[in-house]
Amino acid sequence: MTAETVISSVTALVCIAPVIIIGIVQYRSKEPVGFWSGKKPPQKEQITDVKEYNRKHGLMWISLGVGFLLCFGCGILIGGLAAGYLCMIEVMGGIAAMVVCHGKLERMYRKKDGDK
Repeated sequence: MTAETVISSVTALVCIAPVIIIGIVQYRSKEPVGFWSGKKPPQKEQITDVKEYNRKHGLMWISLGVGFLLCFGCGILIGGLAAGYLCMIEVMGGIAAMVVCHGKLERMYRKKDGDK
């Protein structure tokens, strides 16, 4: 194992650990969680099933982190340049998928105007 591999592995773990931690915290949260930075999360009264809403948001973040680590690990086995490309694809595709997934969760769990 080269120094380059060790340094890039430690860097990847340090950078992706907060993403997985965010997912775990959101998964276990009792209050509705937010997705966008700076945007306030919905109120409890605005969500039909807070527990499922939070779990699905948490799993979304955990999946991004684990996917990143898997791509990075596969890239390390294949080669350093492949690791970079796989991680770029995972991050860009993962974030786009998270935006789409968040919109779907909002439509599924946010109460409509007439709902009680």
